[in-house]
Amino acid sequence: MQRREFIGLLGGAAAVWPIVVLAQKTPIVIGVLGGHAQPVGDDPQRNAFRQGLLDYGLVEGRDYVLEERFAGGDNTRVIELANELARSKVRMIVANTPAGVRAAQRLDPPIPVLMMVMNDPVGAGLVASLANPGNHTSGTASLNQDLTPKMLEFVREIFPKARVIGALFNPANPTSPVMMESLRVNGDRTGMDVFPFALEPRTDLEALFATLASRHLDALQVISDPSINDVRYRLAELALAHRLPLFSTSSLFAEAGCLISYGASVNKILRRMGYYVKKILDGAEAGKLPVEQPTNVELIINLKTAKALGITVPLYLVGRADAVIE
Repeated sequence: MQRREFIGLLGGAAAVWPIVVLAQKTPIVIGVLGGHAQPVGDDPQRNAFRQGLLDYGLVEGRDYVLEERFAGGDNTRVIELANELARSKVRMIVANTPAGVRAAQRLDPPIPVLMMVMNDPVGAGLVASLANPGNHTSGTASLNQDLTPKMLEFVREIFPKARVIGALFNPANPTSPVMMESLRVNGDRTGMDVFPFALEPRTDLEALFATLASRHLDALQVISDPSINDVRYRLAELALAHRLPLFSTSSLFAEAGCLISYGASVNKILRRMGYYVKKILDGAEAGKLPVEQPTNVELIINLKTAKALGITVPLYLVGRADAVIE
């Protein structure tokens, strides 16, 4: 190549280079406000959320970055954490607890708020309705408030003589007392006494299970909550040690070792969040996007746990299961 040609090529590259730089876009910042503890290592739920974004063409690092804050079950921190996210210039805030959603909704100026797997968002006063949520808020809901009483039917099918049921709940979650009351009413209707037991982030789990064991419970049900999900493996371990069959509406508990879970797939709902993020980035108003509830629920039976407890799960129930862990 002649020197003159080489210089000409350099000149052409110099002319194009600024255009290339200007064409590169800055990734938007998505704020995540989790009520649970910060995940350690590879986290399936975080991965499901990221996969959902990828499903809608959003690539981490190129199109977005995540700015995450975790309250560790301490609702007194969520206002501070929401303000931190606002100062980080997030484009929207994704939250998984009522306290986190409320804190994000109160930011001024307003920021779009997306709920993740939220228990009864209308009953909790977070949105006006599922069809027209308002309050610059949308996202995904769970069916836990409807499915919680259904778990009593599974208890009855496996333990026909069951009379006393324990229920673990987070008293800081405003949806828990409502579900607890529904559980109690349905327990009365089916001849079972349901006793509530508060489980907070600071609860001594060993002492709690010693108390549970002294009540001679026939089964133990978990009312789903992000901070309770944090300790699901330990809960399943202690339930097995105390010979307590554990039931939950959260699919996360099935792999942790509970006997039966019946509910929508948490990971599938988290993947669906990508739809809402993309809609907002395309100009949609969060408060005008209908809140979605899952259309499918999954019955998962852990036969490994059943064997360890010496329990025979009826074959017709196993046949109905969407998944069986052996």
